[in-house]
Amino acid sequence: MKRITLLLLLLTSYIFSNINAIVSILPEQTFLKAIGGDKVNISLMVQPGNSPHTYEPKPSQMIAIAHADLYFAIDVEFEHTWLLKFQSLNANMHIVDIADGVKKMHMTQAHNEHDTHGEHAHAGEDPHIWTAPNNVEIIAKNIYDALSKYDSLNAPYYKKNLDTFLASVDETDKQIREILSSLNKSRSFMVFHPSWGYFAKAYDLDQIAVEVEGKSPKPRELVMLIKEAKEEKVNAIFTQPEFSDSAAKIIANELHIPVVKISPMAPNWSENLIHMAKTIAGQH
Repeated sequence: MKRITLLLLLLTSYIFSNINAIVSILPEQTFLKAIGGDKVNISLMVQPGNSPHTYEPKPSQMIAIAHADLYFAIDVEFEHTWLLKFQSLNANMHIVDIADGVKKMHMTQAHNEHDTHGEHAHAGEDPHIWTAPNNVEIIAKNIYDALSKYDSLNAPYYKKNLDTFLASVDETDKQIREILSSLNKSRSFMVFHPSWGYFAKAYDLDQIAVEVEGKSPKPRELVMLIKEAKEEKVNAIFTQPEFSDSAAKIIANELHIPVVKISPMAPNWSENLIHMAKTIAGQH
């Protein structure tokens, strides 16, 4: 009898035990929490205030990797170096590419001073896919597929959460379109680091980047940026807490517009995008 009780206890513990999952960045944590709910324990790699371009995991995080069931990768830069190391540390951990199916864009880099109509040179793929709601829908479905495959007993629970989350994504998209419907001919916004390309494409906007291949603009380039910003009647310059905004402040002072700190790495992705749209539309 004791053996049967123990067996039932172990079986129940197995059925209701949570999935140990790792995510690279905060927005992923938000998406996974929405779909996985209380069935998933989530560990975050890139901590708030750090950049996924240069991040190196701490020893305590490597312990979490050693005990993880699933790693949700999203193609940010540090993964290119560390995923193989994570896999060698924990061969039983399944790596899930939740960016699968997303059409990647090139990263806006060097400002083309011979063109004042928003054309820019490009270099490398832009990893910030979650800045567009249509991409978040793909990401969410990939998360659902992975969870329901790994934990088929709870697939209906994950499906219900997915449907609820997709409805919220659709509502976010509708709100943004309504906010941006007030824009006239000018649909440009200025950023320091070009992290909002997918957002711009989703809503037929033009992202004007201050940063030139990872560096602040030279005086001549600064003059051209100020000229373009005036012509395009931009309402604000967006900067990220992770980067210096000295060049952005110079442009903002010249144009008498605010510098708005906003990070694509923020966990409250929906409010973040809505705030972005309101600022572009001059509702700040």
